[in-house]
Amino acid sequence: MINLPKRPEPRSRFLLVICVMVLMGLIGAQTFLSRAGAQKQEEKKVETTTSNASPAATSAAATTKPSAEELKKKLTPQQYRVTQECGTEPPFNNAYWNNHAAGIYVDVVTGEALFTSLDKFDSGSGWPSFTKPITKEKVVEKSDRTLGMDRTEVRGAKSDAHLGHVFDDGPGPEKLRYCINSAALRFIPVEKLKEEGYGQFLPLFEGKK
Repeated sequence: MINLPKRPEPRSRFLLVICVMVLMGLIGAQTFLSRAGAQKQEEKKVETTTSNASPAATSAAATTKPSAEELKKKLTPQQYRVTQECGTEPPFNNAYWNNHAAGIYVDVVTGEALFTSLDKFDSGSGWPSFTKPITKEKVVEKSDRTLGMDRTEVRGAKSDAHLGHVFDDGPGPEKLRYCINSAALRFIPVEKLKEEGYGQFLPLFEGKK
């Protein structure tokens, strides 16, 4: 007679099932905690990167063009007419034509840095004149044949605001004169560059009088 193995008692099987379920629960909990910890570290890393962002990054993020309604509230009537309706302010009767202070000129619409006092010169035209923008990418040039003249219009690359015109009668090797409306600009003196988030341009003025 062959003795067959005895079937496990119901109680033993029940305990075995409980043990297996507990083990699976522990494995699942460990996996969840590992993923949660990794996600928390990633969030902390992102937060640290954001909090350590330089003023340059902050000011760059603030260069989005406002809506038309916001612009009407933000700008003076003349600033709006010049930048949004391609107007022209009177010569010798504007804010910066005779400004000789050191600093940068930013787009009045978005705050994008456009020109520096280092490239400003007295053109005798009655408008602020520059030999070049801070970088070419800051402005766009378009053909302008209004008023019966063939001119090159200058607009803000990010704001699409009318700034003025560029002519080929300037000083320097490029012979360019960026004739810009004061109403399209806001001047930030060197001593306030860092305070207003434009500290990255301070090296341009080191050693300059």
